Amino acid sequence: MKPIEAINDFVIKFANVNGSGSASANELFAKAILRMGVPVSPRNIFPSNIQGLPTWYEVRVSEQGYLGRRGGTDMMVALNPQTWAADLAEIEPGGYLFYDSTRPRAPEELRADISVIGMPLTEICNAVFADPRQRQLFKNIVYLGALSVLLDMDAAAIETLLGEQYKGKEKLLASNVQALQLGRDFAREHLAHPLPIRVRRADRVGNRIFIDGNTAAGLGAVYGGATVCAWYPITPSTSVAEAFMQYCAKFRIDAEGRHNYAIVQAEDELASIGMVVGAGWNGARAFTATSGPGISLMTEFLGLAYFAEIPATLINVQRGGPSTGMPTRTQQADLLACAYASHGDTKHVLLLPDDPRECFEFAATALDLADRLQTPVFVMSDLDIGMNQRLCAPLAWDDRRDYDRGKVMSAQDLEQREFARYKDVDGDGIPWRTLPGTHPKLGSYFTRGTTRDPYARYSERGPDYLYNMERLQRKFATAATLVPQPVLQSAAAPTRLGVIYFGSTSCAMAEALDALAVAGIHVDALRLRAFPFPTSVHDFIAAHEQVFVVEQNRDAQMRSLLVNELEIDPARLRPVLHYDGTPITARFITQAITKLAANLAANAPRGAAAAPQAIASVTAKLAGQAAVPESTP
Repeated sequence: MKPIEAINDFVIKFANVNGSGSASANELFAKAILRMGVPVSPRNIFPSNIQGLPTWYEVRVSEQGYLGRRGGTDMMVALNPQTWAADLAEIEPGGYLFYDSTRPRAPEELRADISVIGMPLTEICNAVFADPRQRQLFKNIVYLGALSVLLDMDAAAIETLLGEQYKGKEKLLASNVQALQLGRDFAREHLAHPLPIRVRRADRVGNRIFIDGNTAAGLGAVYGGATVCAWYPITPSTSVAEAFMQYCAKFRIDAEGRHNYAIVQAEDELASIGMVVGAGWNGARAFTATSGPGISLMTEFLGLAYFAEIPATLINVQRGGPSTGMPTRTQQADLLACAYASHGDTKHVLLLPDDPRECFEFAATALDLADRLQTPVFVMSDLDIGMNQRLCAPLAWDDRRDYDRGKVMSAQDLEQREFARYKDVDGDGIPWRTLPGTHPKLGSYFTRGTTRDPYARYSERGPDYLYNMERLQRKFATAATLVPQPVLQSAAAPTRLGVIYFGSTSCAMAEALDALAVAGIHVDALRLRAFPFPTSVHDFIAAHEQVFVVEQNRDAQMRSLLVNELEIDPARLRPVLHYDGTPITARFITQAITKLAANLAANAPRGAAAAPQAIASVTAKLAGQAAVPESTP
């Protein structure tokens, strides 16, 4: 088998044990390549315990700038005996295995179609470092040094990163540099180098920044004017509140030292959303950060906020479910739970960011929309976006931007015109509201979760209930005109095929669309950015005979929303579903759409199928790749 040859275009995966300190070294590896001007996309796949279980760290190196998971592994750094067989199986034919040969592996434990590189990491560390913990931690830096030689990386970039990490801690810096040099010296003396896969300096990063979605969302909440955050810790959303806390300490303390914000770690999710609703009713911009189980607990308060029409923002960093599910794995499986959270006829606004920049933008936008619409608004991130660092355009803010507080009556307004809290006076379904203390005599009303008339007076009359519910429907229709609009990418040739996708599927989809186009399968693509759906979504579906809906959940939840809300014939929407907890790959999308397109071509009337020969060709080409298990972490 000919070894894989690639420059600035490969996937390397580190198989370690949680708690071994490997994540820091692996992150240094990714950042060092980034410093060489080559785009990378790392993903930390870790268990939900503190230590002892398997963990993986995958780095996509792509000078072309693909940031999604490709599928398959070109080089495996296999340092976990528990997962040896599965890790070995994941390597592409012609790929590379790097392992700790202090305990050599028997030939039957290896593969003949890959290159095996053994290095006695444990032996090297035991000979140099006396402390057991140091031996474990520095083993990671030793293999990092070896890889820098094997892949022809710039060692100076790694040393610079170490210097930044241990600034002011010279003793730690010196020992880390020593471990790095140990790995480099051994590789230069004992291993064939560089490998046919390697890194070469480029200039393809540009002005993009490297940031995770949770940090960006926390900063977006600061810029968006949030002054209250009430939250309860839950993976993978905790770092949103932590980032908000960090940035508030930097930007929200005035000259006299007063903190112009309130951050409360509540006793549970019910308390946290209750505080957010109370703060929103009082006029503050308030949000919480949570994940699926937290949403489940918050539904009663969400129904109150929807029906009493109180602004609230929720940043939902989705994870695997149901129940406790997979706390440290990613999914897009909270769509229906959030869109219809609470009992009765309830609908909520969802924003669907696809990268950290949009997490920043949508956190601020959600605060505006919550005020404008007087309702809960969800930012539907997920673990893949939230906890993994991603290259994205720099975060931007227009200092001329005013916060949209919506229809809030002042004391002067109250003296000049009638106030009816739940009356639609403009036809958009959004009533006027007042804030507590606005006027000593006017503008007060009873906030209730029970039915009422337009003046907030308790009423169980059918006409009053119908008026209110129909007004809420009009407000939801207005929301469709205010939310971020979808992004259309037209194929290079006319096509009857379309694809709808959203959120963290976007980076893998970008590569899949390119691969499909090269194969002659042309697909128009529409990236959704919000629910309720703007009219352009219905128009896109109507313009295509078949539309693939790509999402990361079992039950095709986005497809269900499209069918239910737009009254689409379900047969026109073909689900492409990935839900094993790992981020979807470009290979998975390409294979799934190719197979579906081939079936459509085979069953189409004579002459109607688009590019059937190209479809058959790419199907055969991809058949050899199908053996790579998509469920492998």
